[in-house]
Amino acid sequence: MEKVQVAVVGGGPGGYAAAFRAAGLGLQVVLIDLESNPGGVCLYRGCIPSKALLHVARLLAEAEEAKNWGIDFQPPAIDLDRLRSWKDGVIAKMTGGLGQMTKLHKVRQIQGRARFLDAHTLRVEKTGGGEEDLGFEHAILATGSRPAKIPAFEIGSPRVLDSTSALELQSIPASLLVVGGSYIGLEMGTVYAALGSQVSVVEMMPGLIPMADRDLIKPLAARLEKRLHRIMLGTKVLGIQEKEAGLEVRFEDGQGKSWTEGYEKVLVAVGRKPNSEDLGLENTQVKITPRGFVEVDVQRRTAEPSIFAIGDLTGDPMLAHKASHEAAVAAEVIAGHKAAFEPNAIPAVVFTDPEVAWCGLTETQAQEQQRPIAVARFPWVASGRATTLDRTEGLTKLILDPDTQRILGVGIVGVGAGELIAEATLAVEMAVLATDLKLTIHPHPTLSETLMEAAEIYFGQSAHLYTPPKR
Repeated sequence: MEKVQVAVVGGGPGGYAAAFRAAGLGLQVVLIDLESNPGGVCLYRGCIPSKALLHVARLLAEAEEAKNWGIDFQPPAIDLDRLRSWKDGVIAKMTGGLGQMTKLHKVRQIQGRARFLDAHTLRVEKTGGGEEDLGFEHAILATGSRPAKIPAFEIGSPRVLDSTSALELQSIPASLLVVGGSYIGLEMGTVYAALGSQVSVVEMMPGLIPMADRDLIKPLAARLEKRLHRIMLGTKVLGIQEKEAGLEVRFEDGQGKSWTEGYEKVLVAVGRKPNSEDLGLENTQVKITPRGFVEVDVQRRTAEPSIFAIGDLTGDPMLAHKASHEAAVAAEVIAGHKAAFEPNAIPAVVFTDPEVAWCGLTETQAQEQQRPIAVARFPWVASGRATTLDRTEGLTKLILDPDTQRILGVGIVGVGAGELIAEATLAVEMAVLATDLKLTIHPHPTLSETLMEAAEIYFGQSAHLYTPPKR
């Protein structure tokens, strides 16, 4: 039986990052994953293909809006086979590159499914057949997550989609119901609406993207109201039945009123579940929470000293960039370095149009904690760059400590918010003060200067928006 220093189970953004970092620290590493190349859900069935399609959706929307600027395009002709091929090509290019990186790092990869026999042994069922037992000094669990399912919606119909099957783009349905008004549901709804589907969204909570501040969601909701057929808030889906003409969906609103409507397809996007089952963890001391997450400490070590866990498997937020940073911590701890995962801010981005992004303390969290804060908002209607883009619905806001002026959190809604939030995350992580951000010269005209201008608003010194000055 081969014995290695580090066995990494799972090849997503957490797994491959852990394997490469451990190898870079001089450790002997084996990476075990079901795919022939690393990438995980993010590259194969999540972040990357969805962003490729969202880019197409944005292009289609801009072509339509160009009429406002005196430019008319012919109605687009969508070749679904070529679009699907392009999306798959993006995936192949990135995962193929990671396969080359695996070789460059001299990481051995085994394609198959791993289960723990004990705290230092894995049994791998190889994809091509056969089994291999592997001994290890340390293991890093990075098995990720999968779409959550609702038993009542499991009717065995190909017309009921999850995020994985929706990204396959088998067809563009005439009508599509998206169950779930958060990240995945709204992103995929945006794509299908741009490609020609009549898209409706149903969300059981009273607002879209419930975890975000309402002032950030308001501009997005207003734009979606124009782009989507219908948005039903505070509404439950009681059941789905397949009929000859399509799917019949039964709804119930907050007042108890129920009704049915028909759709060609339904996309169920109600969150994700950790892949913590069928790993043989019962043969170790690893502890699992009632929600299925693996318990870890700040070094990402489980209750079993030889086993670490990272990424979606360890709990919210279930984000690829969180997994990558946890990966570095786990690898460095195994190599004997002092490291801990204790970020002040983890950025979150919803890649809709407009994008919504936030990091650090939110205004909603501050209210729930009864924590005193100061809030400075800069509306993009006063931004020169937003005006040139004809996208002035955006907003940049700072959450500040009223006593120290320290930036505790940032929220942004607007074009490119997902890029702008990086500077904001650095500001929160480094305990930047509003004065620091105000005095940092930003290029003009850019959307990035809305961060600086939000800080100027706090002091009543904005050159583009009147606020009473602070004496």
